[in-house]
Amino acid sequence: MSSFKTLFPFLRQHWRKYAAGLTWLLVVDALQLVIPLVLGRFTDALQGGSLSPHQTWAYALLIMGSALVVAGCRYLWRMYLNGTSRLMERWLRDRLFARLLVLPPEFYDHNRTGDLMARMTNDVNAVRMAMNFGLVMLTDSLITTVSAIAIMLYTDAALAAAALLPMPLTAVVVIRAGQIIHVRFRKVQEAFSNLTNRVQENLAGIRVVQAFAQQEAEIAKFTSSNSHNFHANLHLARISAFFFPVVQYLVSLSFLVMLGYGGSKVMHGTLTLGSFVAMNGYLAMLVWPVMAIGWVINMVQRGAASMGRLNAILETATHFQDPVNPAPVEHLAGSVELRDLSFTYPGSTKPALTGISLKLPAGSTLAVVGKTGSGKSTLAAILLRLYEPPAGAVLVDGYDLRDIPLEILRRDLGYVPQDTFLFSTTIRENIALGAPGEVREGDIITATQAAHIYNEATAFPAGLDTMVGERGITLSGGQKQRVAIARALVKDPAILILDDCLSAVDARTEEQVLASLRRLRQGKTTIIISHRVSAVREADQILVLAEGRVVDQGNHRELVERPGLYRGMYLQQLLEEKLASD
Repeated sequence: MSSFKTLFPFLRQHWRKYAAGLTWLLVVDALQLVIPLVLGRFTDALQGGSLSPHQTWAYALLIMGSALVVAGCRYLWRMYLNGTSRLMERWLRDRLFARLLVLPPEFYDHNRTGDLMARMTNDVNAVRMAMNFGLVMLTDSLITTVSAIAIMLYTDAALAAAALLPMPLTAVVVIRAGQIIHVRFRKVQEAFSNLTNRVQENLAGIRVVQAFAQQEAEIAKFTSSNSHNFHANLHLARISAFFFPVVQYLVSLSFLVMLGYGGSKVMHGTLTLGSFVAMNGYLAMLVWPVMAIGWVINMVQRGAASMGRLNAILETATHFQDPVNPAPVEHLAGSVELRDLSFTYPGSTKPALTGISLKLPAGSTLAVVGKTGSGKSTLAAILLRLYEPPAGAVLVDGYDLRDIPLEILRRDLGYVPQDTFLFSTTIRENIALGAPGEVREGDIITATQAAHIYNEATAFPAGLDTMVGERGITLSGGQKQRVAIARALVKDPAILILDDCLSAVDARTEEQVLASLRRLRQGKTTIIISHRVSAVREADQILVLAEGRVVDQGNHRELVERPGLYRGMYLQQLLEEKLASD
């Protein structure tokens, strides 16, 4: 049950609503306890022949009035408890989503999208049910059980003890079944997560599936996941199917004792008929609490299992935290210095970067080149502080990167990744996403023109208001890359990092975009990461990486004149261009 500690802040904030709901629930339980007593007295009066028509109407009105008050109070507790549980559901989803947006990349390296979506839906709903109906049934069961048993013992202790004899065995069955339900429900949630992930991956990659004619293979995989989900649910259903009939059978034993033993006491005159009717009424009231205990354990165990899965997200440590003593900086100027930077990915033993040092003055352009796997994108991720660099290894404007407030770092850094992602909205809204506050139309036009996507975008029937579809699927690869460049340019960052973001455009368009960037980015720091020499030849500094190390450094003219990796890449690409033009 310790998994529910995450909800304590919400419970402290809304305890008055829970208290009000539970108060009305207690009123309902109290009034329900009165009704069997009234029926018992009515029966005794009727048997004794002393019941007048006026008294009959009085008993009838008392029962009807109690029922009406019970209905009103039941409405009130439902409004308070159900409504508050919905607030809790919203609060929990907000916290989960906010947490997901700040978790480090390595979290997503080990968690699948489908599984996270299942936690945001099924698991949150299971927690809500536990904190709503679970709480209601627990309170209702305890109050009704204790009160009904106390009244029964007061009325006839021997008969009550005999009728309640099967109850301890019922408790044993309930507790054991609850433990089994907890384990099996966790497996159900895991199976549903696998199923959700399978669907999500196929829908996201539907064009790959169709292009490689993998429909039948993916259907077979889905059928297997669906079958696993079915059997997990069936496994859970088996224990439920066994549990409730057994509880009902044990409860029926209590009624058998009540009818046999209680009936004989009435016949021998040691128990009035009215008391016998009342005792049966209270025993009938215990049927629901006994059954409810099973439901409560079932629901709470499910909720605890789901809360544990949610806590795995909420309690995951994030590296994206503001420094305790932040650097006194309000705006970045754009100078960057690396001091013997080395970095190894979490869980890996091989360094991704080793001993990298450089000084990049504000307003200059740095190019980083190298073959695939040389560490270019890793360097970009560290500069963006997507991964935490060692202390003192990365300095921006003379301050340790780790000491710069995240809000300022995110605001003054622009980034265009090689794996372009566009949201399922318009071109205009995708571009405006990059700038804080309201974006002027002129800024969007300037950014799209610099990225050389303006003419193509305005040629669509809806122009910049064209919907791009999921992940920008309606645009070509080159168009998506240029929209992403415009998105970074519209915020006019002090430092702009372009991570191989022109790989899908032709050489002529690439040169046009780079020329516009040089003109637009004068006086601002730009870092261009590429494997194409044509994209970096105008840079002030070029850093050549191989296996995470700097193997050469200089400008284009210097690097071409001396033997090395850069010169080899340059000559190879010249040859490829010549062969392509012939």
